[in-house]
Amino acid sequence: MLGWAVTFLIVALIAAVLGFGGIAGAATGIAQLLFVVFLVLFLGSLLMRILRS
Repeated sequence: MLGWAVTFLIVALIAAVLGFGGIAGAATGIAQLLFVVFLVLFLGSLLMRILRS
């Protein structure tokens, strides 16, 4: 999932450089959402591992 976030971030950066504002904004929003979901899942996994030990 982190790979998808990075992919959308790269798409957003390329679109921003080329001047496609709508596409850049959408890709940035998706990248941010995927990063937050990844971070929440990672922290949940880390917490479960600590509680099991």
